Amino acid sequence: MTRRFRALSAVLLAAVCLLSASVGQAQAVGYRYWSFWDRDGGHWTYATEGPSTARPADGDVQGFRFAVSQDSQDAAQPHGSADFAAVCAKTPAQQGKKRIALVLDFGTKADAPSGETPPAPRTACARVPADATTAEALAAVAGPLRYDTNALLCAIAGYPRQGCGEQVASGKSTSSKSGGAQDEAKKADEDGGPSVGLVAGGAVVLVLAGAAVWQARRRRGDA
Repeated sequence: MTRRFRALSAVLLAAVCLLSASVGQAQAVGYRYWSFWDRDGGHWTYATEGPSTARPADGDVQGFRFAVSQDSQDAAQPHGSADFAAVCAKTPAQQGKKRIALVLDFGTKADAPSGETPPAPRTACARVPADATTAEALAAVAGPLRYDTNALLCAIAGYPRQGCGEQVASGKSTSSKSGGAQDEAKKADEDGGPSVGLVAGGAVVLVLAGAAVWQARRRRGDA
């Protein structure tokens, strides 16, 4: 193997690594939001509907967790006690009412918006009318709540103070307020500038084309 071929291989490997790194960065994107959970058979399951439409039964346990997640499969589960008897021990039953045990996990400092500190996890027992939704139970014991214009739950007990389901990459928000290299990359995309992935992909194509030409010339020389 000649030195020229080894150098060409090294360039090709570097280009492939750059492209792989670019793809990996593009995939490392999540959203900072409150996820909603049901307690079923001693474990948490991601809720199949939102708190504004869910109507839990008396004795149900439901949880909320604030974190950065890519999707429901990646979402972090609530921590803390999830036993109905313990959570609602001091809330007696009443005729025409139901009791819902709520587990509220405000997440970690790493997942918190800039400048905010998550409160400690806590539980609450909501005693609400028999036809109440989870959102109504939550409002009874963990206000103030905050929603966006699409009825997405943004804050529980006033946390966080701002933001709602914003996209997050590499631990930083990609919104225009975040600043830094991510905003520069976003601006380049909006202005039609080349992305890192496109440049890396182009480099791979050029290297492969060069390798093909070199091989063809080498074969003609041998002939």
